[in-house]
Amino acid sequence: MAAKKGSSKQIKLTLVRSPIGYEKSQKATVRALGLRRMNHSVVCQDSPTVRGMIKKVIHLVKIEEA
Repeated sequence: MAAKKGSSKQIKLTLVRSPIGYEKSQKATVRALGLRRMNHSVVCQDSPTVRGMIKKVIHLVKIEEA
C-alpha cells in the first residue's frame, strides 16, 4: 500500500474570454487545461506544470482556490 500524501492544493479555473483570435498554442493550452467553452470550470492540481500553462493564458481565465 502506498502512503497517502497530505491534501494537495487544488485550483479552480474558469474560461472567461474566448481563445478565438489568439495564437494556436494558446488555444491548445486552454484545451489541455480541460476548458471547453465559455464559463466552463475545471478543478486542477496546483503544480508547477499547471501554473506555467495558466501563465500563458492568464488573460483568458479566472483562477480561484478550490
